[in-house]
Amino acid sequence: MEPFAEPRGVPPLMRPGETRQSWESERRAQLRELLERQCYGFRPVERPPQLLFSQVPHDPRSLEADDAPVLGGAAFRRRMRCDYGGPYGTGSFPFTAYVPKSDKPVPAFVFIALHPLEEYVGPLRTNASVWAVETLLKRGYAAIGFDIHDVTPDMWHGNTRGAFAAFCEVERLYRPRDEWGCLSVWAWGASRVLDWIGTEPGLFDAKRVAVIGHSRGGKTALLAGAFDERFAMVVSNDSGTGGAKLHHADLPGSEQIMHSVRTNQFWYCRDYTQWVNRDRDVPWDQHMLVALCAPRPVCIGSATDDKWAGPRGEYATARLASPAWELYGRRGLVSDGFPAPDAPQQDGFVSYHLRTGEHALTDFDWGVYLDFADKRMRPASRTPARGRR
Repeated sequence: MEPFAEPRGVPPLMRPGETRQSWESERRAQLRELLERQCYGFRPVERPPQLLFSQVPHDPRSLEADDAPVLGGAAFRRRMRCDYGGPYGTGSFPFTAYVPKSDKPVPAFVFIALHPLEEYVGPLRTNASVWAVETLLKRGYAAIGFDIHDVTPDMWHGNTRGAFAAFCEVERLYRPRDEWGCLSVWAWGASRVLDWIGTEPGLFDAKRVAVIGHSRGGKTALLAGAFDERFAMVVSNDSGTGGAKLHHADLPGSEQIMHSVRTNQFWYCRDYTQWVNRDRDVPWDQHMLVALCAPRPVCIGSATDDKWAGPRGEYATARLASPAWELYGRRGLVSDGFPAPDAPQQDGFVSYHLRTGEHALTDFDWGVYLDFADKRMRPASRTPARGRR
């Protein structure tokens, strides 16, 4: 392992004398406001008053039937739709749940997909390892996924479509400088899926739901977990800039703010553009976003050949966010230094691993995340207390 050298100029996570009480009553809200104002934008709505969930009618052209059995009948599939309404219109997006059959509610992983779900599962799948549905089901977890493009398209005019069109005045020539960007809208969509999970207590243990994403989906997963404390665990895979990578880390060859703004400014609020070529001047950093997830378990995954995402910067974020867990009497990342490849660090409530390979979400990554979920998120068996009635 290589010793950890803290990057210079990183904004402090906590104030002098910070306590759990002051963190929860003041500091958390301050950090969220800072991140929204400078990077992700302010949300006009959380759970909207107009919200409805319904099962999607069967499409006779589909190659699979509704509630189709999976794993030889050990699990089933259910396709759902979320309908919502706001001051400027209505919208909807579909999502799909694969649920293991069980005599008790099961924990779940909400997967933020970057492509249509058919590419990950079903007869036409081409990326089965990215969303490891069968692995999740065999290990007792429900697999629930949605495509970000159905919440709002991942393109330059995406911030005039989908949920934007229901909650924002999209006909304006310029959107407000601090209005939410696509990352926040997609994370908002993950929270709406969690709303549905809460309506099905016979199927799901709503207190044991993780959110996971890869690449820009990993950025989204961190945002979803940071802004919605109902997610019991947060998993970010190869998320890089705007996700788990520290801006103040000096990492030549990694993505910088100017790259994100040049190609994907719509992911963020407009004020994010002021930090182009000033990465190490930003008054916040990503350890603040990760720390908002405390005291819940967080997984951060990197890859050896993914220099663009900046593995050392992602590791630095995990280290610098860890004091937030200490406020709750828990250890964050337990580490003696930057790890060797394929050697996960999981002794605390923050997990970090560096996988051999490229920018991808692989079976190895899923194994790391599920092992951590088994250890930190699944309910422990309880022995009834003696002498009580």
